[in-house]
Amino acid sequence: MTDTETPTDAEVEAREPDRSIEAAHEVATAVRDNVEAVMIGQRETLEHTLTAILAGGHVLLEDVPGVGKTMLARAIAGSVDGAFKRVQFTPDLLPSDVTGVNVFDRSTQEFEFRPGPVFANVVLGDEINRAPPKTQSALLEAMEEGQVTVDGESHALPDPFTVVATQNTVEGDRAYDLPLAELDRFTKTLSLGYPDQSQESDLLARVSGRHPIEDLEPVASLADLRAARQTTADLTASAEIRDYVSRLAGYTRETAQLGVSPRGSITLLRAARARALLEGRSYVVPDDVQIEARVVLPHRIRTGTAGTGEDVVTDALASVDVE
Repeated sequence: MTDTETPTDAEVEAREPDRSIEAAHEVATAVRDNVEAVMIGQRETLEHTLTAILAGGHVLLEDVPGVGKTMLARAIAGSVDGAFKRVQFTPDLLPSDVTGVNVFDRSTQEFEFRPGPVFANVVLGDEINRAPPKTQSALLEAMEEGQVTVDGESHALPDPFTVVATQNTVEGDRAYDLPLAELDRFTKTLSLGYPDQSQESDLLARVSGRHPIEDLEPVASLADLRAARQTTADLTASAEIRDYVSRLAGYTRETAQLGVSPRGSITLLRAARARALLEGRSYVVPDDVQIEARVVLPHRIRTGTAGTGEDVVTDALASVDVE
């Protein structure tokens, strides 16, 4: 093709997406702004969710029913033209109900794998703590390795793949605690909270007729999101930043009954890179680490009877100097 020829649609789609900082930043901000058409007054939580996705991670939302957890997951999936699936976790849910199952096909005399709802780009695990630990653990391999294994055979999940799980914080007596091994797979634990009066009034005006989620159009492709994730992973994190993350994790290990694992340190650095991208920078600064540490680290810490994980992280940020 010469310089004057117009490329075909197929040739345009086959080209590598632009992985520059500017292009990735535009993708992230476009998705954020698009979701805000549905989620009112939730920019902080939305940005934390986006940075988790850019970092290749997963999000756990702990909140009361009815504040928009499902809507957030649907809006993000719709904004990047991705497949969305919802799994309602219940006490009788089986692992195969999540991952899929092999079914015997009489016409071919062979077993055929039928994918479960985990095979989507954004998977909402609703009230994950209502299912027993065996079913909860069905997500572990998916979240860590991007695949599921059924009857000894591995099946790759879509790329990108993100789990947005919710926990019911009201009816704790009818729920199972998530094991630490599973909590550690979540990049962040977040809460939406109730809107204030003006935000709720605006929300009521928007949903008086057709809900805005029904008219939400994608503003980025899955290829755009994959490219933005790669750009995020390539952002500069200096030796000083890496040392700062390590010293924060070390503080939690020295002061808590169970501190942040190396996986937690890695996750924090990835989230800080994503925060830098959202701010339009090609490098990580200490502020990125500090903002992300408050939601990346607390759920990985066990304090025994004294204080909470949030308290330990607050003390760490106040006590560990930035060098």
